[in-house]
Amino acid sequence: MLDRSESPRAPQGATTAARVKRVAEIAAAHADAVDREGRFPREAVEAMREARLLGMMIPTHLGGEGADFAEIAQVCTVLGGACSAAGMVFAMHQIKVSSLVHHGLDSDWHRAFMVRLADKQLLLGSATTEAGIGGDLRNSICSIVPDGDMVRLEKDATVISYGLDADAILATARRAPEAASSDQVMVVIEKHQASLVQTSVWDTLGMRGTTSHGFKLAATVPAAQVFPKPFAEIAAQSMLASSHLFWASLWFGIAGSALSKAQASVRAAARRMPNAVPPGAPRLAAAAAELAALKTIVRDGIARFEAARHDEDAINSMAFAVAMNAVKVEASRRAVGIVQEALTIIGIQGYKNDNPFSVGRQLRDILSAPLMIANDRILANTATMLLMSRLDTDLED
Repeated sequence: MLDRSESPRAPQGATTAARVKRVAEIAAAHADAVDREGRFPREAVEAMREARLLGMMIPTHLGGEGADFAEIAQVCTVLGGACSAAGMVFAMHQIKVSSLVHHGLDSDWHRAFMVRLADKQLLLGSATTEAGIGGDLRNSICSIVPDGDMVRLEKDATVISYGLDADAILATARRAPEAASSDQVMVVIEKHQASLVQTSVWDTLGMRGTTSHGFKLAATVPAAQVFPKPFAEIAAQSMLASSHLFWASLWFGIAGSALSKAQASVRAAARRMPNAVPPGAPRLAAAAAELAALKTIVRDGIARFEAARHDEDAINSMAFAVAMNAVKVEASRRAVGIVQEALTIIGIQGYKNDNPFSVGRQLRDILSAPLMIANDRILANTATMLLMSRLDTDLED
């Protein structure tokens, strides 16, 4: 997929696939240390900058490469197989970039920011959660406060993804102090404009390298940095899809990495017992089928987004939202199952941390998948939509 493009802006004209492969090698070399120390994957992110991957979705006329969702998803998969945390940082960054690309082109400030992002390879973080509302990103307690040509914002963010290492943070808030909790906007806050007071530490079971600590965020920025479109439109038309599809692609990469170790384990057993079928072989076959099904789910979701992205009725429809929710729920469920099955196939060698067949890190990382926007919350939203729309029972749609 990635070999079809060769960017003239890439270092020494390297293909995208070659650039991603180099970044993945660096990410893999530091993955265990990132996990063990719970630190930001700085080597991998610096490699992303050098390979100019952070701005690849920015349109070409603004200095990027105009990469589509399929290309970004493939990078998420490759990096996810190398280092889950580095892949997740790349995925979350690109989710924010997709908001700029799809909703910032009509704004002089946001177009200029995209030029700088592509040129400087800026890393974008996210502040959508908040004390008092938890992970319900469609509601805010805080609000922007107009102050002449500026707006002020104070937000008690329970997590800000890699907040200490991001070059800019995209934060949600109510449109004004008197606005309803769901009447939200999103604003770009650059690092030099933000005051961050850390309130909690990201000490988690997995995905430890995303370093998504809690912060009290305060900033005063030009009003032009507020996206012109309501956050409700941004969420429905790009953020929902990019979150579910990029994360699902990352999870596919993690699952593939774990199952590859299981395959190596079965092959090693086959060499020891050339006249017998290794005990894990049938389970490997079943898990490989699950991995293939997961791949189909992700690819179908990407194709559905690309088909709908230029059709306002389609991308705003309940059917589209239901389909994207289904991608997230099913991909996260299957990915967890595949990694767990990989551990079962490998056995105790997979459970131990100090050997090549270990899948402990992948298992801890993938367990975050059903929790990142909790599947129960997504299913509840889907259930509400299904009360007002028909089920998709047509094979050709």
